[in-house]
Amino acid sequence: MRYKHTASRFWVFPLLLPGLVWGAASAMAGSVEVTVSERGGKPAEDAVVYLVPAAAAPTTRAAATAGVMDQQDKEFVPHVLSIFTGTAVNFPNRDNIKHHVYSFSSPKKFELPLYTGMPASPVVFDKPGVVVLGCNIHDWMVGYIYVAPTPYFAKTGSDGKARLTEVPAGAYEVRVWHPRIRGSSEPVSQQIAVGATDTAPVGFVLSLKREWKAPRGPGRYENTQGGG
Repeated sequence: MRYKHTASRFWVFPLLLPGLVWGAASAMAGSVEVTVSERGGKPAEDAVVYLVPAAAAPTTRAAATAGVMDQQDKEFVPHVLSIFTGTAVNFPNRDNIKHHVYSFSSPKKFELPLYTGMPASPVVFDKPGVVVLGCNIHDWMVGYIYVAPTPYFAKTGSDGKARLTEVPAGAYEVRVWHPRIRGSSEPVSQQIAVGATDTAPVGFVLSLKREWKAPRGPGRYENTQGGG
């Protein structure tokens, strides 16, 4: 009986260790709150913010299993989708007419010929960078997918704020990209140190181009098919 009691205690410890390790890792993670505004103080919505470690570090988050870029009322929804490299994205068409989605951007060139509903397979975005989307039928339809090179990313809301959580303590470069950024299309950046348990605030003021969209009208497919 004494031998069985000892064996039982031996098997308890390996079951507890993963929990202890996870707790220690969580205690060493902080967060970053990024505020992005335009010149003049207006909050900048749809800015993608992400962190690049100053030194190579193992990834502690898995990529999302799938992203979604809808087509609703002849628009891409959301206007900007931020994902991690390697993420598969579905392109459901929720309109009652056909769309033809495409991109000529170097990180991911692809086409989804005229379709309604859900395409048979998602598109995997395996290289970081900006992917500009269009519809070959509706010229005003423009959307963006920003493929971040790290799993620590977020997108600003209408208040111009984005919060990144569970970030391992250390030094990072914070990068910000916006589809209307003036000048170079490259993201702007600054250095930041993330503490073990605190929240690191950082702010950006961007010079953005005036918002402009091509006027809406009947697409080429509707003109030939009589659709609306």
